[in-house]
Amino acid sequence: MSDSPSTPAGLLTTITSPGDLKRLSAEQLTLLAAEIRDFLVAKVSRTGGHLGPNLGVVEMTLAMHRVFDSPSDKILFDTGHQAYVHKIVTGRQAGFDELRQRGGLTGYPSQAESEHDLIENSHASTALSYADGLAKAFTLRGEDRHVVAVVGDGALTGGMCWEAINNIAATKNKLVIVVNDNGRSYAPTIGGLADHLSTLRLNPGYEKVLDLVKNALGSTPLVGKPVFEVLHAVKRGIKDAISPQPMFEDLGLKYIGPVDGHDQQAMESALRRAKGFNAPVIVHAVTVKGYGYRPAEQDEADRFHGPGAFDPETGALTAKPSLKWTKVFAEELVAIADERPDVVGITAAMAEPTGIAALGQKYPERTYDVGIAEQHAATSAAGLAMGGLHPVVAVYATFLNRAFDQVLLDIAMHKLPVTFVLDRAGITGPDGPSHYGIWDMSVFGVVPGLRIAAPRDAATLREELREALAVGDGPTIVRFPTGAVAADTPALRRVGPVDVLRETEGRKDILLVAVGSFAGLGLDAAERLAEQGYAVTVADPRWVRPVPAELVELAAGHRLVVTLEDGIRTGGVGDAIAAALRDAAVPVPLRDFGVPAGFHPHGTRAEILASLGLTAQDIARDVTEWVSRLDAADEVAEPAL
Repeated sequence: MSDSPSTPAGLLTTITSPGDLKRLSAEQLTLLAAEIRDFLVAKVSRTGGHLGPNLGVVEMTLAMHRVFDSPSDKILFDTGHQAYVHKIVTGRQAGFDELRQRGGLTGYPSQAESEHDLIENSHASTALSYADGLAKAFTLRGEDRHVVAVVGDGALTGGMCWEAINNIAATKNKLVIVVNDNGRSYAPTIGGLADHLSTLRLNPGYEKVLDLVKNALGSTPLVGKPVFEVLHAVKRGIKDAISPQPMFEDLGLKYIGPVDGHDQQAMESALRRAKGFNAPVIVHAVTVKGYGYRPAEQDEADRFHGPGAFDPETGALTAKPSLKWTKVFAEELVAIADERPDVVGITAAMAEPTGIAALGQKYPERTYDVGIAEQHAATSAAGLAMGGLHPVVAVYATFLNRAFDQVLLDIAMHKLPVTFVLDRAGITGPDGPSHYGIWDMSVFGVVPGLRIAAPRDAATLREELREALAVGDGPTIVRFPTGAVAADTPALRRVGPVDVLRETEGRKDILLVAVGSFAGLGLDAAERLAEQGYAVTVADPRWVRPVPAELVELAAGHRLVVTLEDGIRTGGVGDAIAAALRDAAVPVPLRDFGVPAGFHPHGTRAEILASLGLTAQDIARDVTEWVSRLDAADEVAEPAL
């Protein structure tokens, strides 16, 4: 392929900053958009990542960077997974070879990567609140700068957006809200507003009728105010019927749209008009998720929202198939629902990724997708439980943090039987710190009456899910990691709820408490310690909150207790067991392994755990040192002969 600037390959190599976009002709922009799509497919097919959302925002992103002046003007993405094109045109093309890999480009905006990035947390429905505060700050400081918030992928189903809009509308700040309306978050977006926008998208006669009205108004002679008012009412009436304009204008916001988000010139025209208002305005862009790549457009489940590595020609995933935690949960939930008509499912815009879709396929009337609204999901579940049902709320572990108050006061205080199933618990890898599910055992461990289960394999996931759904006097959490399920690890024996996975006769040196998916890590570390001559018992508590009394009794017979958990150490399972030992007056010392408090960089799960010292070798080395100190202390304490 030629390197001439007139060809797609030549164009992309000339774009190193947003300023380079402003010199391009309309024809060149069309070529550049095509090349960017080819670039995205080629790069993401190797590393995995959020492909569908970014294929849908190419022209929109180019238009924003041609109309506004980043980084002086601030462009905020909600959610951040639709910022790949933004990264490409702000000088980070080379980084896509290591997208979402250790030390490489992140999958979300990153302040460390570029002055053009601002928001890093990438949880949906937050950007408008950031934008509101940022625009107010610029106004107070007398700075002539615009804030552009790109809200899409279902973010408008989140309550924070509407709280922010309510405040934004009361200001006169230079704030442009670009609604990326593709009708989908992961799957098709749900809710009243989504239905309204869908009606608009599916009405091809809408703009034609408006054009007729516009032409009529333009050609009608000035024959008096009544004729003008009638024609104006006709125009407004059509928009009121199928457009969200009146709703936003009633709030005091200007509205432009709908605009074809894949029409470069139309997007630029709309954004320039919005910029000229110098006040809050909404630009409604209609786009297609996965646009321009046939396998994505034909993927009805999620339009290649976040695939792993795949064949760019066919779209087929290249990873070998394996049994996933999510699939085990989905199958068992359907089996339980077959037996219990009181079991219902709730998800927050992620039916496929969390496995709730399987329940929805068989029992659609018993499955609820509430959109990106975890707080509402929790309290709606409370209402379902009050009505005699047992709701199962399936979300990613990181997203349940958003509903802490609802779990605490709306559910636990009322002792309601609601089960939360937390997918992607623990260190999840490439999506980075905002998506790590490491907080739940610490944050929700303080909720009175809440029980937390951490299965170690497929068999215990099925078992513990059934145990959770048997609880009728309070909330439960069942947590598991992402990816492939480890081989089943049978217990030697069970003591109450606690499974003993390894033990030796006679001497008892170390009780190694391995939580959930860390069972294999605990067994590997125990093997290394046994080679050093130590007698190690490995126990899986199965239910980590509250701490089983049987685990405390087991600890009393050992010289040292060591805990391993795929979560934050502070306030985690180790802290809870230590407190239980103190309360029971068991003087056995305890040491804990877990994730240090902090925001740890992205990489594979194995890479991150290794960097945190959570490997069998590291654990065995540290435990050997701790036991050696106990031995030394014991020798000092022995009376002289």
